[in-house]
Amino acid sequence: MEVDNSSQVLRFVLDGRVVAIDRPPATMTVLEYLRDVACRRGTKEGCAEGDCGACTVVVGELSAGHGQNRMTYRAVNSCIRFLPTLDGKELVTVESLQAPGGPAHPVQQSMIDNHASQCGFCTPGFVMSLFALYLNRTEAGRDQVLDALAGNLCRCTGYRPILEAGMRQWDYPAPLRWSREEAQSASHVDTLEAIARERASAAGTKPTQASPTPRSLKFPGYHAPRTLIELAKALQAEPAPVLLAGGTDVGLWVTKDLRELPDIVYLGDVAELARIEERAQELWIGAAVTLTDAWPALLERFPELAEQGARFASPPIRNSATLCGNLANGSPIGDSIPALIALGAQLELRNGAELRRLPLEDFYLGYQKKDLRRSEFVAGVAIPPRTPTQLLASYKVSKRIDQDISAVSATFCVDVQARRVTGARLAFGGLAGIACRARRAESILIQQGWSSAGIEACIAALDEDFQPISDMRASAAYRLQAAGGLLRRFYLQHQGKRTAQPGAPQSGASALRTADALLEAT
Repeated sequence: MEVDNSSQVLRFVLDGRVVAIDRPPATMTVLEYLRDVACRRGTKEGCAEGDCGACTVVVGELSAGHGQNRMTYRAVNSCIRFLPTLDGKELVTVESLQAPGGPAHPVQQSMIDNHASQCGFCTPGFVMSLFALYLNRTEAGRDQVLDALAGNLCRCTGYRPILEAGMRQWDYPAPLRWSREEAQSASHVDTLEAIARERASAAGTKPTQASPTPRSLKFPGYHAPRTLIELAKALQAEPAPVLLAGGTDVGLWVTKDLRELPDIVYLGDVAELARIEERAQELWIGAAVTLTDAWPALLERFPELAEQGARFASPPIRNSATLCGNLANGSPIGDSIPALIALGAQLELRNGAELRRLPLEDFYLGYQKKDLRRSEFVAGVAIPPRTPTQLLASYKVSKRIDQDISAVSATFCVDVQARRVTGARLAFGGLAGIACRARRAESILIQQGWSSAGIEACIAALDEDFQPISDMRASAAYRLQAAGGLLRRFYLQHQGKRTAQPGAPQSGASALRTADALLEAT
């Protein structure tokens, strides 16, 4: 990889000062830096894969709003976040919260007063997740605190006092350090803008204050382009580099598989890929848009995806991971893939200056095989608008509610007019080597119509569409049974009336007959 000597220094802000590191290892994680280099050992390593939350830190970055820059702070997992991706950002650790010689931060004091720390190993991670919540809200109820802590595990089973601490953290006086107001102060904004101006000066550009255009960070083994053209050129290098987005999958290649990676090209700094565009005929989401930002845009058009979005990983993972990264990964149990296949999404692929669009379902050729050419990358995904007659639902079956891998996931998108099914897209994950549509079941449903008989025939056809495997998450028989149950649930939920009568529980088929009778009566 060709290296520009003027752009080899990583710069980020820690405790108000700029940290400059010359050519850090490309795959050094933030956690490794904190514990082994900066000697900040409050941040712990538990699972090294982003599941337990002991390593949680908060990352701040500039975001434009109302003509001027503001700070956006989000919790992330430091164990799988590569250090160079912090370039131009602010890092906040558990040691950052308390001013030297001053009182504990309200988040910390609330944990103390509510006896919310047991063995203490996981406590710094809980504190940092609650700190991110503290900066982004003025109060929170139990459900909001639970959501914020979905990525933090406590083996001492002390969740009740931790939840109490999270709900009461705003009861304390504003801290001397890291209040919501102080986090948005000029001292934070100006420092990051100064880094951006320094980069821009090195690149020979003259950025505006609200929209700096810094130079690319590039050193041996790592390149973070700033433009689409630069990104496309970087991916044409020999040997082929690894494309890095959120790192929630690539990070595990290093921490769990102990792989030696080739050169890395990071797309997270390409402004054109960080956009969400509401167009008349489609919603376009760029490849650098995180799940945290992408899912609300989807929910504005498709509110039925709310449960799927809430159960998709955890907040620290969603704050790093990208929607298009999940699509490009192509896992047969990737949570977003069945949903976007059912919605008729198209991938926008780029190779140099060449663009092409491909239906998402055609992108997957087999297990971990994709229609992706040499040097080509996913630039974005386009989702068409819904139709007036569209019925939609999305489901996930797993052993836990939060942050668990699917045994079966499904999204159903069916157009119904006067009991006739004019179109059906039934997409499943977990039933094959790729997430895909149940083509035979779709054709049966269109033939049979929107009725209990049609749904039962559709369920029977799943045996022709899929031959799932048995593994540690579920048996093949369970997967098919669960898939059929989700189709019945979909039908029942869209009748608009209670379908069960008092008394003994109904079987799936009898509940469907009751639903049909009520529908005919209306």
